[in-house]
Amino acid sequence: MSRGPRASFVARNWGDDDSATPVLHVDMDAFFASVEIALRPELRGKPVIVGRHDRGVVVAASYEARVFGVRSAMPMSRAVRMCPQATIIPPTHGRYHEVSTAVMTMLRDITPQVEVVSIDEAYLDISSVRRTWGSALNIARHIRQNVARDHNVTASVGIASSPVVAKLASTHAKPDGLLLIPHDVTVAFLHELPVGAIPGVGPRSEEALIQWGIHTVEQLAHTDLEILAKIVGRASAIRLNEIAWNRHAWEITPDRAEKSIGTETTFEVDVRDRNEISRSIYALADKTAARARRANMVGRVVVLKVRTADFKTFSRSRTLSVPTDDARVLNQVCQELFTAHAPQQAIRLLGVRIEGITDAESTPQQLSFDDLAPKASGSERKVINLVDQVREKFGANALKPGTLVQRTGRDAQDGRSELS
Repeated sequence: MSRGPRASFVARNWGDDDSATPVLHVDMDAFFASVEIALRPELRGKPVIVGRHDRGVVVAASYEARVFGVRSAMPMSRAVRMCPQATIIPPTHGRYHEVSTAVMTMLRDITPQVEVVSIDEAYLDISSVRRTWGSALNIARHIRQNVARDHNVTASVGIASSPVVAKLASTHAKPDGLLLIPHDVTVAFLHELPVGAIPGVGPRSEEALIQWGIHTVEQLAHTDLEILAKIVGRASAIRLNEIAWNRHAWEITPDRAEKSIGTETTFEVDVRDRNEISRSIYALADKTAARARRANMVGRVVVLKVRTADFKTFSRSRTLSVPTDDARVLNQVCQELFTAHAPQQAIRLLGVRIEGITDAESTPQQLSFDDLAPKASGSERKVINLVDQVREKFGANALKPGTLVQRTGRDAQDGRSELS
């Protein structure tokens, strides 16, 4: 999470030119507290503190509690004295991980160039996907809308030409905001900031700089490097000077290889109708298969994920003898998995994914496992490839299986994709 100070006097609008800003920093707002409030909507807009009432420290605080001075890592006894009207909620660690995993998966669906730096924070390099999405602003809006829709929590996004500036932008966009810093005004933005806003400038360094009369990044930028080295050391002086002039080299490093490809959807209203559930599974299987083919991957393990209205989640899987990227196979397996393990409660979320993924070109793809599906002929593969090309050019909904075209009501294809 962003911990640097937000300067209230810094402008909230620096223009809309995102042509040279390929970096996004996504930071969830008061993440733990927001997740707890999402489970208890009646607490929205009220002071909430996550932690154990009788001992320990504050895990997180809602923005309403922060108004009273409550901060994370503060002793709970002190936090309660500062904000006695706050609702105290014990942490639900499993739920935080679940939401975080879903959000990071959604980010990786946008671009594989994602560096996750904490449970609620990540950097994206969108250079390779800008043509597909149109602009950095489109991507940022998509992220914020999907996070809010699927999880009832908010995320702030900073857009800039470098990771350090994108992080500063997301900090100044909080809460629940979006801030673009066009490349041409980056230095002007940096020079408005207090020196303590720079990532890596802790309380001691900030105090030392202020003692030398360096209160802002602009003052730091114009300080002789030798003097700066005396204050914070040569290595830090060089780094701070580079940041102040937007010259700091910082590459985004994806933190892990892809291990699964999948898609999931959260229904606006919990679903009991088995026909609608069946159609939704088909839609998810179709989208997952298309994404696997686009990535030139096949998967050996088919997984169905189900979350019921009471927020209980379970997954069921089947291992195939031969990896596949065929929607018919994924659909049939998942339909059978759901029938065998169908819960009595209404369904809140469905997901389909493949695991054990390998490169399609180096993996045999002949469908021969237990007569599960007819073998794909060369002509069928050509048709599938043609459908993929049409969708790539005109959008995912340009062509659908006939069963899905006839649908009415909720569109289960309006889901959230995942690539992890």
